[in-house]
Amino acid sequence: MSSPSGQYGRKTRRPEDTLSETPGADRILLPSFGITSLNNPDLAVLGWTAHFARQLDHDATDLPARIAEVSRDHLTTLSPQGQITLVTPDETGLYAVGDWVLHDGSRVTRRLDRMTEIARRSAGPQAGRQLIAANVDTLAIVTSCNADFNVARLERYLALAAQAGCLPLIVLTKADLSEEADDLVRLAGRLSPLVTAMAINAKDADDALRLAPWCGKGQTLALVGSSGVGKTTLQNHLTGLSEATQDIREDDAKGRHTTTARALRATLAGGWLIDTPGIRELALTDAAEGIDAVFAEITDLVGHCRFNDCKHESEPGCAIKAAIEAGALDPDRLDRWRKLQREDRFNSESVSEARARFRKLGKMHRIGKDRGETKRR
Repeated sequence: MSSPSGQYGRKTRRPEDTLSETPGADRILLPSFGITSLNNPDLAVLGWTAHFARQLDHDATDLPARIAEVSRDHLTTLSPQGQITLVTPDETGLYAVGDWVLHDGSRVTRRLDRMTEIARRSAGPQAGRQLIAANVDTLAIVTSCNADFNVARLERYLALAAQAGCLPLIVLTKADLSEEADDLVRLAGRLSPLVTAMAINAKDADDALRLAPWCGKGQTLALVGSSGVGKTTLQNHLTGLSEATQDIREDDAKGRHTTTARALRATLAGGWLIDTPGIRELALTDAAEGIDAVFAEITDLVGHCRFNDCKHESEPGCAIKAAIEAGALDPDRLDRWRKLQREDRFNSESVSEARARFRKLGKMHRIGKDRGETKRR
């Protein structure tokens, strides 16, 4: 599909515009049109908007900076004064790449409210959320035109983007190796009314630069997806970096991790890019609104069912069942919607709710065990 236009259109810098490396920075590149003071309009180059400016106190002396990397004991940030390393009074896990903070020169004094927040359920048995990135304008869901293409997984990522408030973009790589690329683009584009889908050859620099409109001046693009689908290759073309890449295995289309940490990097188009490690399992949490947005045609039908508590199974007057019988709704899509809803409700439980549920299940198990032993006597 074409580049974003209208309210999402942005004037972008040309790919040939130069970048200069900040002294002492091993991995973070800053644009060569230096940022020298808070009154400099180029502060907007870092992604600063009125949303963040409104949060400042008029008499405050602390300065803003944007987080480029999160480490265990410090934050690497970018600011009008250059790159600054900051310590925090909180755990660094409470911050995400892309966050805006205020600082006194060495310590974070406040984190500003986010415009968008991308998070998933953290791994492990405990209920919790893992921050992926913050203040991202567009979430590029990268998959490839092979066995990695999976409709259910794409819907999951689209729900993540919708919940975060990001513009969703599906990027199908390895288009040059597939005869089905155009068909897959059409299929991906039908998954949500919000999505833009395109197929590209990630190894072709000119083709990769079709993503430039989404990471132009002041804009932040985040890349998510499985390992080996070409995220790092795209990053290299868009930023001018030359980080190592790894191809997927031909037998199962699975890849190995190339990116091991998230970082905010300047793009040749004048904006910013966040490349994330490959995600093998994306568990949603607190994403009910995002799921409803992706499956809008189903949630609209729910309102036309005769009964408010309709289970959409055998009840009379069920609008969803009627749509399936008329061929207007794919029953597999309905099943995927139900699955995501169940998963989100389960993962959205608080730690206390999860513990209470497990205690209840344990009690039921003990009662059942006691009854079984009584019958055997």
